[in-house]
Amino acid sequence: MEVNMKKIAFICVHNSCRSQIAEALGKHFAGDKFDFYSAGTETKPQINQDAVRLIKQLYGIDMEQTQYSKTIDQIPTPDVAISMGCDVGCPYIGRAFDDNWGLPDPTGQSDEAFIEVIEQIKRNILMLK
Repeated sequence: MEVNMKKIAFICVHNSCRSQIAEALGKHFAGDKFDFYSAGTETKPQINQDAVRLIKQLYGIDMEQTQYSKTIDQIPTPDVAISMGCDVGCPYIGRAFDDNWGLPDPTGQSDEAFIEVIEQIKRNILMLK
């Protein structure tokens, strides 16, 4: 394990769906290369339950065991800040984002819509490596 791994933070407004998926998949696929975090400008009482169910089903990861909805001030200052997409308003984090993945929020949509977003996040993370 590298001593000074870059910290990558995935940010969306509520930190309940896309950013949580990205944190889980980041740790799963590239946790040996980077430290991954997710945060929002607001929080939700729980992670999106469809996201939890599908990530468990597809990758065997139980997000609720290791993750929770948190705000930006609750994570270390990231080296790289990635916005998940600004379709629900762009969160302000005190500096520019390094990247915007422009992903639609699948909340309330079909499993297919969710899986499409999950797969896109996975591809993006594999490209980070």
